[in-house]
Amino acid sequence: MPAIDPSVAKVLDSRRPTHEDDDEDALIAELEDEDDGAFDALRERRLEQLHAEISRAKLMKETSHGTYMEIKDEKQLMDITTSTKLCVVHFMKPDFNRCRIMDEKLAVLAEKHFDTRFVSINVDNAPFLVVKLGVQVLPCVIAFKDGVGLDRIIGFEGVGRKPDTITASEVEARLLTCGVLVRAKMNEDDDRRRARQQEQAEDEYDDDWD
Repeated sequence: MPAIDPSVAKVLDSRRPTHEDDDEDALIAELEDEDDGAFDALRERRLEQLHAEISRAKLMKETSHGTYMEIKDEKQLMDITTSTKLCVVHFMKPDFNRCRIMDEKLAVLAEKHFDTRFVSINVDNAPFLVVKLGVQVLPCVIAFKDGVGLDRIIGFEGVGRKPDTITASEVEARLLTCGVLVRAKMNEDDDRRRARQQEQAEDEYDDDWD
């Protein structure tokens, strides 16, 4: 049998799989398996979170979270404040201009803060609570947590930069300080956009009567 040229033998040896190569391939395969397992676990956790969020959103919708509702009966209002963890109640009269403005801002916040229930009640429909809670100046917004009053906004006091105007962001900031809202969700751009839309609507209304 002819002898193999030493240089050729060296090349063949370099192409022959070694134990080190086998170990490296096995390690790579093991790491790939671990990556797949980690990805599957991450995907599984994310699916669980999504299902939980969907269930929570459905529950909130069923309990009127995300809406701003007028309550007609003070007994119903007491049930809401005692059965809801976070609740904002606006004591108002519908023909008061400042109450109307506060209604507009709270309706905006209600759509963004699903963790908190937002409701209003005409003071004429809540004589017992008006006396019990000492509601004297309107609008009066009271923040409740587990049925306990945390803070109240009387008129526009301590909210707006100007005495006769408020923005949804300013009301949100005030409610955040007492913990009845979980986190900030408003910004000044939202307020400016809504102000422009309201001005346009008013201009169109005026044009109809020209």
